[in-house]
Amino acid sequence: MSSTLRRGLIVTATTTVLLALLTTLGATPARAAATHYVALGDSYSAGVGTRDKQDDCYRSPYGYPALIGDAYGLTLDYQACSGAVTADVAGNQVQALSSSTTHVSMTIGGNDAGFADVLTECALPGWLSDCEGEIAKGNAVIANVLPGRYDSLFGTIGAAAPDATVAIGGYPWIFNGEDCNAATFFSPEEEAALNAGVDDLDALIAAKAGNHGFTFVDPRSAFDGHAVCDDPEWINGLSNPVEESYHPNRAGNVGYAALIGPALTGSVFDPTSLERQVTAAKKPVTRSQALRHEATTVLSFDLTTPANLAAAERHGLDPATIKRLARNLESDDLDTVRHALDALRRLDRATS
Repeated sequence: MSSTLRRGLIVTATTTVLLALLTTLGATPARAAATHYVALGDSYSAGVGTRDKQDDCYRSPYGYPALIGDAYGLTLDYQACSGAVTADVAGNQVQALSSSTTHVSMTIGGNDAGFADVLTECALPGWLSDCEGEIAKGNAVIANVLPGRYDSLFGTIGAAAPDATVAIGGYPWIFNGEDCNAATFFSPEEEAALNAGVDDLDALIAAKAGNHGFTFVDPRSAFDGHAVCDDPEWINGLSNPVEESYHPNRAGNVGYAALIGPALTGSVFDPTSLERQVTAAKKPVTRSQALRHEATTVLSFDLTTPANLAAAERHGLDPATIKRLARNLESDDLDTVRHALDALRRLDRATS
């Protein structure tokens, strides 16, 4: 018998003995621990803003849950869905949880507080908008309704996945005090009030997460300097399609992953292998295309209906001027369009 064959037989016999011994002791050979990572939540968790919609819920491969799954080798069960409120998570998404779930992440609550409606209202020209009233409605939900909803939902998650590490993400400030988009009419005061609403919501999420033994992940400091109109932006401003607006872009989702990944795993998130995630997701938009989109958006406000012209007049604006500017937004001349947008912005500032 050759020495090579003899060594092979010895190794095989030794392996057989070890396996038999492990079986006798009730053990199995070591292998990588199985993971079951469930990503619950709303559009911020579904990756809206990354311009890669996959289904009716969006669930982008560039959303932070997918980035975390890739970076840490976790098996992702992507349940988050655009538009979800706490009741949707409790009624539909938590069914994916079980005693074998190892990691859970979630952002939720923004839709309960009506943030989309608030942003839509506050984006209107001041003479057509009740931004203050819409913000007050959202703040009332945060103060009076969401505490009970969080307690119920977090209790359900804890019971359904008792051994999981759970990280609950907050929301970043969206604005930096300026509005660089010609088709929206946010004043600095409105932006400050909207950011203050985020502060109230994050404070509530942090308290409720802590009460249920979950980790709260606060994105505000990391996103500071990356709001809408910052350079670089981690949050989209008004976008085309509008669904992408006011959500973290690809860079913003990397930012979220860098915060939530360590909270889930205890290991630092390394974004160097994910450089492709922050590459441009669309063809460059020309200034003329952007102007046309902005003009179309403002025209969608129906500035010249009798009711809206009456509202303008109540704010001291000349209805004939509003009509003229609206006509100019339809001009084939881009300079005329740009001047009309600028004039409408000045009128908004004058009435705010």
